[in-house]
Amino acid sequence: MILLTGATGQVGLELAKQLSAQGLAARAMTRSAAAADKLKGLAGITPVTGDFDDLASLGAALQGVDRAFLLTNSTERAEQQQLTFVAAAQRAGVKHITKLSQLHAAASSPVRFLRYHAAVEQAIRDSGMTFTFLRPNLFMQGFVGFGGAIAATGKLFAPIGNARVSLIDSRDIAAVALAVLTTSGHEGQVYDLTGPQALTHEDMARQIGMAIGQAVTFVEISPDIMRDAALTAGFPQWQADGLIEDYAHYARHEADGVGPAVSAVTGREARSFAAFLADYKTAFTIKPGAEQ
Repeated sequence: MILLTGATGQVGLELAKQLSAQGLAARAMTRSAAAADKLKGLAGITPVTGDFDDLASLGAALQGVDRAFLLTNSTERAEQQQLTFVAAAQRAGVKHITKLSQLHAAASSPVRFLRYHAAVEQAIRDSGMTFTFLRPNLFMQGFVGFGGAIAATGKLFAPIGNARVSLIDSRDIAAVALAVLTTSGHEGQVYDLTGPQALTHEDMARQIGMAIGQAVTFVEISPDIMRDAALTAGFPQWQADGLIEDYAHYARHEADGVGPAVSAVTGREARSFAAFLADYKTAFTIKPGAEQ
């Protein structure tokens, strides 16, 4: 039995879809029946109510589970929630955890997200359960929420200079997770997941423009301006600060490596940014009422 957490999010929902498409079964943990609606129509995927802050519900969701996929929402409590899940999984007799982590997770990192992922990875190592850690780079789908603004302004803003980032399509992350959860030989492995090429934000802007048929240019901004913009957009302070730390990490040229893990695990090449844009072109359109 496989348990998926984060089953209605970007990677988790795609993983559920891929499992279902292959005729495979899994239990998908959601916090409510309303959230489980996203899983309707996925044959073999059984929703189960569970809350990372409710030990009883975690125990029920984990009953009879052999392998678990660990993913939580990005909140200030993500580290503690994941540590709670690891302990509950250990008590329930789970044999293997596949954790969605982040590229270059390390306890000594100046990036808070990388430190928290490292702490959870260590807890899993210490638990005695077998594990696989998936460490993806920046998600291509992270640009979707800004697509309309990019199209409306014709600009892509970031404090990153000419640093390259080997960003990855979340569908490829899910494909790797599928293979890890359903085939053997991945125990104890740490997979750095990247796209097939490292791009500057200027490269990305140019490719977005080509995909939507209008000019898009990259504009360098300061970290303070990006933080203020994130706060204005409704990001909580901790998340805005974490975003700045992430971009400082990118700007130091620490996320430009291209690795073979996607093709090695799945047997096919990772999607390019151009291929992602072809599939998500409608996200990069000017929404009604957007400022020109």
